[in-house]
Amino acid sequence: MARKIIYLVNPISGATKKDALIQLIESETSARNIPFEILPTSPIANYDIVKDKIENEGITDVIISGGDGTVNQVTQALRHYKVHFGIIPVGSGNGLAFAANIPKKPKAALKIIFDGKAQPVDAFTLNHYYSCMLSGLGFDAQVAHRFAMNSKRGLFTYTKESLINFFKAQPFQFEVQLNDFSFYTDAFAITIANSNQFGNNLTIAPAASLNDGLLDIVIIQKMNKAKIPFALLKQIKGNNRLQELVNEITHKNVIYFQAPAITIRNLKHAPMHIDGEPVDSSDIIEVKMIQNAFHLLQPNVLN
Repeated sequence: MARKIIYLVNPISGATKKDALIQLIESETSARNIPFEILPTSPIANYDIVKDKIENEGITDVIISGGDGTVNQVTQALRHYKVHFGIIPVGSGNGLAFAANIPKKPKAALKIIFDGKAQPVDAFTLNHYYSCMLSGLGFDAQVAHRFAMNSKRGLFTYTKESLINFFKAQPFQFEVQLNDFSFYTDAFAITIANSNQFGNNLTIAPAASLNDGLLDIVIIQKMNKAKIPFALLKQIKGNNRLQELVNEITHKNVIYFQAPAITIRNLKHAPMHIDGEPVDSSDIIEVKMIQNAFHLLQPNVLN
């Protein structure tokens, strides 16, 4: 089947100059003799025009140029259509792209789009919210809320907000419910992940797979703040093994386990983020997997 591509370019994500990116997309795609069209992403997540083009013009691929929030928005809107998705990562974190080994440089990312292989990727829901990468409650959500209010984007701003909020951070109270077990925890953050990282190659769930049908849950429990950087470093380096018997390890500083579903009672109304974007929190959050939610163009390991 002949390919036909729509590129959706977020005009405000990251710090990449969009004129140069658009010129690169045009030249590289034209060189492959692939019909294409470039459209802006929608600030209100309205992709009816794209849906119409998929149905009536034979669009085979939708390529997202943006960050994790843009990837979330587009795949949520279009995942029920028979198209392959691709990513040109130009956001602040690019967690899903990096988890899928999609390179940061646009020209290299375009090569994956042209020569890669579409592979299934899971997603999950938190109540009515859809997440395709990583979501959470507590500290990282506070950072996401602050970052969203800042007029400047990029890694420097995110790091600055993280440091400021670290010194202000206080633990929240949660009850975590699994199929046959529940426990209470005072925690600085609960991270629910399908990809292995926050973004910028900062790994938080080393054992995560994009299509294993499991959520990776990381809970940063209450501890002396001086210990938090060391506990996080241990988790990031992959030195915390996945824990199977959660009821035996709740005394640990960092709890790391997998489950196909989880319910969280948010007893102190901790803030929440979805794929890095702040959202309204809830008292009870039911998290469920969506297996094979969409197909993402990734490096072809057989090449």
